[in-house]
Amino acid sequence: MYDPSKIEPKWQKVWADNKTFKAEFDKKKEKYYILDMFPYPSGAGLHVGHPEGYTATDIVSRYMRMNGKNVLHPMGWDAFGLPAENYAIKTKVHPEESTLKNIQTFKRQIQSLGFSYDWSREVTTCLPDYYKWTQWFFLFLYKNGLAYKKKAPVNWCDGCQTVLANEQVVDGLCERCDSKAVLKYLTQWFFKITDFIEDTEFDGRKTDGLLTGLGKIDWPNGTLVAQENWIGRSEGVNFKIKVKDLDIHWEAYDSVPQTHRAQTFIIVAPEHPDVPVLVKGTEHEKTVMKFVEKIKAQKMTKKFNIETDMQGIFTGRYADDPYGTGDLPIWVSSFVVMDYGTGVVGCSAHDERDFAFAKKYDIPLHPVMFPADPKEAEKVKNLEYCYYKAIEGILQEPEEFKGRKWGEVREDIIDFIVKKRVGERVTNYKIRDWLISRQRYWGAPIPIIYCDDCGEVPVPESDLPVTLPKDVDFVPTGESPLAVSKTFHDVTCPKCGKKARRESDTMDTFVCSSWYFFRFADPNSTQVFADAEKMKQWCPVDSYVGGAEHTVLHLLYARFFTKALHRHGYIDFDEPFLKLRHQGLILGEDGEKMSKSRGNVINPDDVVKRYGADTLRIYEMFMGPFKDMKPWSMKSIEGSFRFLQKVWRLIEEGEIVDEVPTEDLNRLLHKTIKKVGEDIKNFHFNTAISQMMILANEVMKEKKHARPLIESFVLILAPFAPHMCEELWEILGHSKTLTYEPWPVYDPEMIVDNTFELVFSVNGKVRGKKEVATDISKEDAIAIAMEDAGVKRNVAGKEILKTIYVPGKLVNVVVK
Repeated sequence: MYDPSKIEPKWQKVWADNKTFKAEFDKKKEKYYILDMFPYPSGAGLHVGHPEGYTATDIVSRYMRMNGKNVLHPMGWDAFGLPAENYAIKTKVHPEESTLKNIQTFKRQIQSLGFSYDWSREVTTCLPDYYKWTQWFFLFLYKNGLAYKKKAPVNWCDGCQTVLANEQVVDGLCERCDSKAVLKYLTQWFFKITDFIEDTEFDGRKTDGLLTGLGKIDWPNGTLVAQENWIGRSEGVNFKIKVKDLDIHWEAYDSVPQTHRAQTFIIVAPEHPDVPVLVKGTEHEKTVMKFVEKIKAQKMTKKFNIETDMQGIFTGRYADDPYGTGDLPIWVSSFVVMDYGTGVVGCSAHDERDFAFAKKYDIPLHPVMFPADPKEAEKVKNLEYCYYKAIEGILQEPEEFKGRKWGEVREDIIDFIVKKRVGERVTNYKIRDWLISRQRYWGAPIPIIYCDDCGEVPVPESDLPVTLPKDVDFVPTGESPLAVSKTFHDVTCPKCGKKARRESDTMDTFVCSSWYFFRFADPNSTQVFADAEKMKQWCPVDSYVGGAEHTVLHLLYARFFTKALHRHGYIDFDEPFLKLRHQGLILGEDGEKMSKSRGNVINPDDVVKRYGADTLRIYEMFMGPFKDMKPWSMKSIEGSFRFLQKVWRLIEEGEIVDEVPTEDLNRLLHKTIKKVGEDIKNFHFNTAISQMMILANEVMKEKKHARPLIESFVLILAPFAPHMCEELWEILGHSKTLTYEPWPVYDPEMIVDNTFELVFSVNGKVRGKKEVATDISKEDAIAIAMEDAGVKRNVAGKEILKTIYVPGKLVNVVVK
């Protein structure tokens, strides 16, 4: 009887006692590094959605071991973060205590599912032996000009009482708590991720940029496009703007220079430093500066939306004929962003927002591009609607481009503008440097000391780690809890020895996860974050699996860290993850996302207790395509359990004979070996299982089971249901684990069918089919077709004009 409650603990103990999955580097074997996005160990533990990705990587890792690869398959814990700190605030339990307790729960649950992790490489980001090296990375970036501090408008979350990186704001909301992100002006630490957008050379070493590097990695197309869009490369023109009667010169960025002659006004961002100079001593000074302060205040509230709140005021100043169309009025508006482009924008009738702004404030508009349809062109001329980014739009100005289409003149117009010396070709980017300061406790302290005499001083590497103090109150105040710790600030300046003060902010927890995959190559090193030779042996990661929600967070930041290390000679590769796959979300039985509040969470402990880990693994991989969203069903899981019971009975109850299988079964076996192997490599686990179910059903029809077939079947099923297959392997008389048994090899000749389905048609309409030999002659094929009842019925009494035979496919009878 198949009893997973006895089988599974037995083999988990065998694997643990024998360190079966411990990765030891072997130069004779090709390495294969496969990794999960390591989990945050919340108090809720795992639900059945979590093991989906872990099961997939485990199947691949087991398959690769059986194919002779030296597999590194580690696991660790992304253990810093707000949930543990918020729990500490609520319960007065220190975050370290609750986090380490949660890790034990997660680890127990994960181990109960039989994943083949090398637990000797386990890392935990909240422990000093790990975050010592997170701090080292900060110093590495700082010393190379890639970490800096500045006062800037930042995203602030009132719910979390901390700042957020741009990537952590989704549709204007905090990605953690859904509170509205508001604007504040604070002095914060940044990482210079923008230094790596394009290819760079340093000390003769070329590092591919964040954009060009996307072309050499095997990632889902949607993720590649999302990163490309987030980086937001835009080529355009910076037009030269001089303020009339003042010695102020600007550049105004235009990403759509084809319609530059339509621009009738200039807008400046409220935060632009020249705004006070523009209006100083004029009749507009008081009203403009009052407006500026109002907009700044509104941007710090939850009510302001820069995309939709359209407010403006005229400065009384004009731009001195920037486009050859006359002087243009200069306005200040709420919707121009200071940190994109130059903070100065030329505005026209061919931009929706500019058009709406001009209509609101009665600013004249002058269209220069029109539809080919005369009636529509008249509407555009009369400003009945905004005609913008129209590929087929016909330009009327500049005169040199009159009659040409908007979509085809871009490069010519840019050359024209540059030649006229009214502007220059430039490239802008949407992405901004990564804001890493956090005003919370549960994160890695930033290793900087402030001295009244020496200023900003990095902590010497020999003094790392800077550990988190215990004498803190976790209640968020908008200032880091570290600020009020006496023990934390009991420090002297490393340069002059005078009393000094530490930086109180901690690092964004994404800093910890930006380099953890390197640590797995050398997790116990006390001298370096990872030995260079060991990184060369194991890295980069060959296959990486995790959620698509980290597309412009972790995945972007990890690429930045890798490129920084490559630029400065620490590693010889500049992309961290060669292949990436995202798992689809597993929904509750109600079709909704699993959550405690909905009451639809399925605990994997309950499933394992009832059906066993192997059934859970098989079911999650069989539910549908790996990347698709799928609803859980306790009814459907029964089918996976029955499949494993069937395989168990084949061996425990069936008669195993030392004979070769029948030709049909042998062909089916070889087809199955080929398909399962290919499907595993392509993450098509559901179709691999389907193929194995077909084989099992055919084998069940036989009274005796050929040993070669049964043993091959157990081996290809083993990555999916490892506990049961280890037990069956033992029953079949083997004394060693099957973990390193060679993957069965299929015979190419056995996967070629010796029969095919011959189709019979009359005048192109199918009338019958029959399985025939692949080497059938034309004469025999036609003779068989003419004997078919359907063909006979449809040619009776009709003149046969000709009979066509398409080898390997069909016979078509043409009648009159």
